[in-house]
This record gives sequence, structure tokens and C-alpha cells, in this order.
Amino acid sequence: MATMNVSLPDEMRRWVDERSGTGTYANASDYVRDLIRRDQKREAARAAIQNAISEGLESGDPRQLDREALKRAFRRRRGA
Repeated sequence: MATMNVSLPDEMRRWVDERSGTGTYANASDYVRDLIRRDQKREAARAAIQNAISEGLESGDPRQLDREALKRAFRRRRGA
């Protein structure tokens, strides 16, 4: 595992110390790793949403929604 030194203002350092002292995290490194994992998940979710939007925009002209066809498709998927 690589080591990284990070400089923090005193207020942020106190915050990290408080968070890591709650028992949820073993130490400051554990807390920072959790923050990074959460940020990675959030970024992956944002990218997935952006990809879906892009796919929708590139899929062509909009079509009128056929509600009955949509209901039939949902029923088929549920096996009803």
C-alpha cells in the first residue's frame, strides 16, 4: 500500500480526528479511504447517468409513447 502525506488546516485535521475517534473508523487513514471510495462511487453513478443521457440524445427523434405496449412489455418481464 502506498503512503501519501496530506496537509490540512487545523480545523480540518480536528474534524478528521473527531470522525476517526468515533469508533466507526480505525484511524484517520481509514476515514480518508472511506471518503475516497464514496467519491469513486458517486463519480461512477454520475458517469452512468451522463452516459444514459447521451445515449438518449443520440438515439434519434422522440416517438409518441404507446402506453399499452409499455404495459405489455412490463407484464412480459414479470411473467404475468
